[in-house]
Amino acid sequence: MCKTLKNCFYEKLTFKKLLEAHERARDGKRSKKEVIIFEMDLETNITKMLDEIKNGTYQFGNYRTFKVYEPKERIIKSLPYRDRIVHQWYVEEFIKPYYFKRFIKDTYACLDGRGTHKAVINVQRQMRKMKKSSGRYYVLKCDIKKYFYSINKKILLSLLSKRIKDKKLLEFSKKILDDEEEIGIPIGNFTSQYFANIYLNELDHYVKEVLQIKYYTRYMDDFILLVKTKKEARNLKNEISNFLEKHLALELNAKSKFFPNTHGIDFCGYRIYETHILLRKRFKRKIKKHIKLWVKLKNDNKFFYNKFVLSYNSFKGHAKHCNSYYFMKKIDKIIENKLFSEE
Repeated sequence: MCKTLKNCFYEKLTFKKLLEAHERARDGKRSKKEVIIFEMDLETNITKMLDEIKNGTYQFGNYRTFKVYEPKERIIKSLPYRDRIVHQWYVEEFIKPYYFKRFIKDTYACLDGRGTHKAVINVQRQMRKMKKSSGRYYVLKCDIKKYFYSINKKILLSLLSKRIKDKKLLEFSKKILDDEEEIGIPIGNFTSQYFANIYLNELDHYVKEVLQIKYYTRYMDDFILLVKTKKEARNLKNEISNFLEKHLALELNAKSKFFPNTHGIDFCGYRIYETHILLRKRFKRKIKKHIKLWVKLKNDNKFFYNKFVLSYNSFKGHAKHCNSYYFMKKIDKIIENKLFSEE
């Protein structure tokens, strides 16, 4: 395994690689106006991007900013389509092939073949092992306060420069991060989720190699540690807080806490116990809220069946990964009575 990234920028900078990035970026967005316009003169647009990146004149466009409110209010920033192609190229050609090999096996966000459901399975597996070896134990559950908005770009560039020894690639990494804000990376950028993982990879290795915690799982900025005693959990929380502040300029969220294993663990959308996994109460409230919305839309003659199916299948897809059979049966019956009854 190569220790650093070097002599690779121009090797990966080809028309074919940028075309492949475009094909990934347009996935699910073929009908979008900016995608259609880009494809109307595809070869010219790709060639122009290639030449601009090669001669160092490529400039990223202005962000389009909007808010989302689920699961909580957040500001999302979106770049023009051509920039999203470049981000795809950068991540797939440099970040994934090199950095993914250096992530620990117990981190699950934005990694091929992992994800939320495997993170939940891993937590439950570790809980069972801890229960078998220690009986009663404690859970330290933490997350980072305003994580994406708090990432220090100077620290991030310092971390990247330790591994990226290709001068042109490092310069281009700086250009990707270069905007008016010194602190924070945009939620919505394809690169941001990978930069965020690289940033907290420092924490992963600290927890596993310095603190030597056996049972640890991270999904982006949410992470779980399983330890034998309340005292150990309290001490670890302090040590992790100090590490984050000193090395990464981050702060634990005030909701970070430790508690006995009997409480179960609220993580990645589920409530996890050694013997079973439940839906969170928030999820149940959300699906009931959607049912009220679907009923209102139907009464107003604004109900679209295809949109309903997509949304409801998403709920069922989440629910099938836990012990939710009777709850979802109840929901199916409510939907049938309220939306599709003959009355």
